[in-house]
Amino acid sequence: MFGIGGQELMLILVIILVLFGAKKLPELARGLGKGIKEFKNAQNESEDEIDNTADKTPKK
Repeated sequence: MFGIGGQELMLILVIILVLFGAKKLPELARGLGKGIKEFKNAQNESEDEIDNTADKTPKK
């Protein structure tokens, strides 16, 4: 996963836990999840719009 081993990943998670605290982590994860969901929705909408535009374009 991105060239990160298990020990490095654990160290990053511990640092995040220390910086933000245990009570703030679920809120941060929820916000990150919503952001990813919105990004995917926007990506799908733009792909659909491109496909619809390509379908309406007359072919030579």
